[in-house]
Parts: sequence; C-alpha cells; structure tokens
Amino acid sequence: MTGSPIGELPDPDRPDASQPIRVAVIDDHPVVREGTAALLDARDDLTVVGQGATVEDARQLGLRGDVDVMILDVRLGADSGLQLLAELHRASGPAVVILSSFDYPQYVDAALRHGASGYILKTAPIDELVDAVRRAADGGMSFARRPRAGATRLPTARELDVIRLVVDGRSNDEIALALGIGSKTVETHLHRLYERFAVASRTELATRALREGWMEVPPGELSG
Repeated sequence: MTGSPIGELPDPDRPDASQPIRVAVIDDHPVVREGTAALLDARDDLTVVGQGATVEDARQLGLRGDVDVMILDVRLGADSGLQLLAELHRASGPAVVILSSFDYPQYVDAALRHGASGYILKTAPIDELVDAVRRAADGGMSFARRPRAGATRLPTARELDVIRLVVDGRSNDEIALALGIGSKTVETHLHRLYERFAVASRTELATRALREGWMEVPPGELSG
C-alpha cells in the first residue's frame, strides 16, 4: 500500500490494514457513480461497500461504521458535499476524497479546512483516484491542486481528545490509559499533529490549540 506523503506512519485508527479498503461512492450522476464504483471494485485491495446520490445517502453511509474511505462529489443536486465534510470529520467518520469537475482553488481550500483527505478531478486517470483512496486509508492526503498557504485541516475528534489531555499536562501513558489506546498510537497522533501544524513540541501544540479555539469543539467523549 502506498505510504502517506506526509509521513510513513500507518493510520492508528484503521482496524486491519491487511483487509481490502472499504469504499463508498457518492455522486448524483448514475453513470459516473456506477462507473467509478466498478473501476475501484476491480482492484484487489479495494471493495465498494456502498453507493449514494444525495447528502443524506452520504451521511448514512459515513456514520454506519463500515466505510474506510468515501468518494464524495462537491455538487449533489442542489446540495453541497462540502457541507457534510465537517460533520463526518467531527464524528470520526471515514476519510473523504472529493471527486469533482471543479478545478477551483477555493473548493480545494474548503475541502482541506473541513477535513478532506484528498481532492481529485474527474478528468484524472483512475490510477490517480485509486492512489488517493489508498493514501487516505493510510491516513495520508492527496490533492490534485496544492491548497493555498494557510489552509490547514482541523484535528479530528480523536486528535482533539489527545490534544485536550496534552493541554491538561498528561503524559503519553496517561493519555493512552484515559482513551483506551496504546502509547504508540498516542505518539503517532502527536507526530502527525506536529507535522500538520508545523509545531515542534507539546507546549507549542497546546498553545496553538488554545489560541485558535480548537478546544471549543465538543469532546468525543474520550472515544471514537
């Protein structure tokens, strides 16, 4: 499996990397949706577990717990797939790769801010989308257009749980015990946060979290 472009650490929240990546495809155009699903399902390491055409379809698939990566269109009829991104991100839902016909920098920036793991154009070769799905499943990111300076993906619900305990002055072992995860998983989360937000220490991470209001997001009840 392709490694993350921002680090070689595997996704600490992915259940079993030896199993096929479970993919859902959301697009309101049947030909695009069914064709994309068929092409992805033909890959040995991918399996399509659901399809949908609306934001509500995407919400139901994203929250049911058996999807690793969701392929989501920007425009779903009169609705916007971007509106759903933040909700899935806060709920620690699947990684989301936006598949769009719109090559607009503002869409790319919004996708990143709201938690997308990738933004791929519909004109891209299928191998580019497959690579983006694999990277997303591994906790990485893949954007056809580089997001503009200053656009940074916010922490996930699990990452916010870790950050809250860092702010409280807890050690890695104490965080692991409180969240019911391993100390190595805590280290992986912190390593990714340091890289993503360009900080070098727990103190810098805690300071930025407090300054930018990350702590105002409701906690994930120390789970999820």
